Amino acid sequence: MNSVTTRNTLRVIVLILVASLVVGPLLAAFFGGFKTNAELRTNPLWLPASWAPDNYLSIVFDSSFWRYLGNSFFIASMTVFLTLVVGAAAAYVFSHVRFFGSKMILSYLLLGLMFPFAAAILPLFIKVRDLGLLDTYWAVILPQTAFGLSLAVLLFKAFFDRLPKELFEAARIEGCSYVRFFWSFTLPLSTPILATVGVFVFVQSWNNFLLPLVVLNDRALYTWPLGMMQFQGEYLTEWNMILAFVTLTIAPAVIFFLAAQKYIVAGLTGGSVKG
Repeated sequence: MNSVTTRNTLRVIVLILVASLVVGPLLAAFFGGFKTNAELRTNPLWLPASWAPDNYLSIVFDSSFWRYLGNSFFIASMTVFLTLVVGAAAAYVFSHVRFFGSKMILSYLLLGLMFPFAAAILPLFIKVRDLGLLDTYWAVILPQTAFGLSLAVLLFKAFFDRLPKELFEAARIEGCSYVRFFWSFTLPLSTPILATVGVFVFVQSWNNFLLPLVVLNDRALYTWPLGMMQFQGEYLTEWNMILAFVTLTIAPAVIFFLAAQKYIVAGLTGGSVKG
């Protein structure tokens, strides 16, 4: 009994330490938004000496802040939609359809997991420019979708492979086509993995800075990471405003993650269907 108690205590201590590494910077950013730049230099991590909500209020009542959030939300939502549709359809084909070269094509797609995004930024910019997509939402949406497909196909295929084969065989005997089975049976049973991939893609798109910086020049199309640069000048950086801005803009991603948390766990650990 003592060994079990000791093991549980150590597990709790480790979890608290890991949680503090994640929550600590978030709390520091939240509290920093209530401070002045002078106080941030002397008291960067602890509670503010005097709570001043002016930083948060000025950002909330600024119309450009909501425009940046709207741009980020549209880009992230479209990226999630395209990644889920294309990734699920591709993984379904690799899981249920046998054809020559399927393993080679799947391996080629999964190579994208080892390819760093930053290494492709120059040829990606040239391709986007040649297609005439610069300064458009699609200049961000399409590359993000392409780079997110590798992980999406990997997770979808692993989930689809664990679905009961008897269900597909019974549907095929009844004359159900591959396309109808995909829309009528596979996707409704795949809510956990859809939520899992959707959250990963949404958060990655929401926090993307490098790609919008390269392909967007019109301030009206800026996402929130680019909008944050308005507080950084040549001689002065308003760190308190940046921390308040970051706190307000990561809140939607955190809420979205918490809301889909149970589906993420089910998508990564599940895959079977109980009769």
